[in-house]
Amino acid sequence: MNQIALPFAWPAGEDERDFIVTAANRLVVRHLEHWSLWPVMASVLVGPRKSGRSLLGRIFAAKTGATLIDNADAHDEEALFHAWNAAQASHVPLLLIAESTPAAWGIRLPDLRSRLLATPTVAIEEPDDELAARLIEKLLIARGLMPAPEVLRYLSPRIERSYLAIHRTVEAMDELSLERRQRITVPVARDVLAGLGGEFL
Repeated sequence: MNQIALPFAWPAGEDERDFIVTAANRLVVRHLEHWSLWPVMASVLVGPRKSGRSLLGRIFAAKTGATLIDNADAHDEEALFHAWNAAQASHVPLLLIAESTPAAWGIRLPDLRSRLLATPTVAIEEPDDELAARLIEKLLIARGLMPAPEVLRYLSPRIERSYLAIHRTVEAMDELSLERRQRITVPVARDVLAGLGGEFL
C-alpha cells in the first residue's frame, strides 16, 4: 500500500489515494494491513490533530468491516468495554482512535483499563520532510492554487514540521493570495511565514 491522501478536510477524501504514506506513518499502515496477526482483536491508533488518523481509520474500516470508534478517549467507558469484548467474541477488529495513548485517558473502569493497556497502540508521527513537502503541494492544489516548483522548494525546508503548522500555512497563503488577488509566489510564501513567525525566511 504505497498511497492509502491524508490529511486535511479540504476536501475530505475517503479514498486510499488520499492518504500519503511515508516513514511518518508506514509502520501504522503495516500494522493495520496485518490485523489478523494482532494479539487481541483490537488496536489503538493515536496521532496529532490533522494527521489523517480518522481518515486512515475509515479506510481500514471500509476494507475490513472493522468497528471504528473515533475520539475514543472521550467515549463512554462502559460502551468501550463492551465493544472491546464484542471484538474478541466476533473476531471483527476494533480500532480506537485518539490523540493520546490510553495511559493518558484517565480511565476509571478497572476492567477497561487493563484491557486497553494490553491492547497494541500505534502512532502516526509528525510529518517527515517527504510527507511535509507532499502535503503542502496537495493542500495548495486542493485549494486551486497550483504552486510553482520554486514556491514548493522555498516552503519545504522552512515550514514547521507539524500537521497543524502545514494546515495553517496553506490556509494563510490562500487568504493572502485572495487578498492581493495574485497567484502564489515566493514573496507571498515569505510574507506568510513571516506573519506566522517562521524562523528561516
